[in-house]
Amino acid sequence: MFRTGDLVEVRSREEILATLDALGRLDNLPFMPEMLRFCGRRMRVSRAAHKTCDSATYSGGRYMRDAVFLEDARCDGAAHAGCQARCLIFWKAAWLKPVSTAEAAPKSGAPVIDAPSQTDAIAAMLDRATRADVDGEVRYRCQATEHLAATTPLRGWAPWHFIRDVRSGNARVRDVLRVTLLAAIWQLRNVGIGWRLSIALYDRVHRVLTGGVRDPFRCGQLPEGQGTPDVRLGLQPGEWVEVLSHDRILATLNTRNRNRGLAYNPELTPFCGQRHRVEQRVTRIIEESSGRMLTFQNACITLEGVYCRAHYTHYSLLCSRKIVPYFREAWLTRAGQAATDPAGTTAAAAASMEAAEGAGCAGQPVGTARDRCA
Repeated sequence: MFRTGDLVEVRSREEILATLDALGRLDNLPFMPEMLRFCGRRMRVSRAAHKTCDSATYSGGRYMRDAVFLEDARCDGAAHAGCQARCLIFWKAAWLKPVSTAEAAPKSGAPVIDAPSQTDAIAAMLDRATRADVDGEVRYRCQATEHLAATTPLRGWAPWHFIRDVRSGNARVRDVLRVTLLAAIWQLRNVGIGWRLSIALYDRVHRVLTGGVRDPFRCGQLPEGQGTPDVRLGLQPGEWVEVLSHDRILATLNTRNRNRGLAYNPELTPFCGQRHRVEQRVTRIIEESSGRMLTFQNACITLEGVYCRAHYTHYSLLCSRKIVPYFREAWLTRAGQAATDPAGTTAAAAASMEAAEGAGCAGQPVGTARDRCA
């Protein structure tokens, strides 16, 4: 099996086609049309993909056999009606071949070009497999929607997958020890005694291990049922923004840690106070549980270089999917500008938006703060 840092070459279209069933799958994992552009390219393995998370139903961690991620090869949604989720693409080992150090130098990495007739036929077959008509409604099919079928359940505290994290190069021993220690202390609140003491202990240890960062599982400040602030900055790709402090973000969230339907994930907390460039305004993504295309009335924001690190996703610690999280503009401010008061939006306007947004930006991994804030 490939390890982090290995140089591999994506096999040709014809070679990959030979591994697929009639629906364009291997072990129930689709090879998507968006992946064709990588055929023939040489790339580095960024992570082994043995451990993932269920971001469709949030049932727990998942195990995938013989798969890796390549550098930052993400789906651009071109064959899926412009879905903007930018999921990291799974690559089965059968779709790749190793490149030795001796072989690496002569080749520039230019893709292998098949004959036009072959390319057209393969692309057409894969394109047909991306969608189906269900009662007159288009339902999309991709690696994210088929993720559960392509994986098996993972026991979150089983030691073998942490050992594999280290052996594959996904994580260092100290990373494993840090996240598991924090998760174990967090679990003390489920014992049934000393609930407040366990919270205080977690906060103290978390500050020590993270250089002073407070507990990321704190609760939003607005009562359930009260409208949450609607802040619209009109941010555009390429602009520099600063993520507000966690305290300021909590002022925009209800006690279920949501702002107009979008859950604030504890995995965002390490980025609070940091500056990043806006990557995109997300207005449409495929709902992983149903395959429906969701369209948002108010765009969610993604930031360059910001992804879920799975340090607080207790059922799948150190998951390697690097899911791109979504931000409300209420949680950001343009770099160099004073942050506006997120509570300045009228309650009536916020309540109206809460109803209109419904579930908000589905697809963002949901944190476990609800266990404490319920």
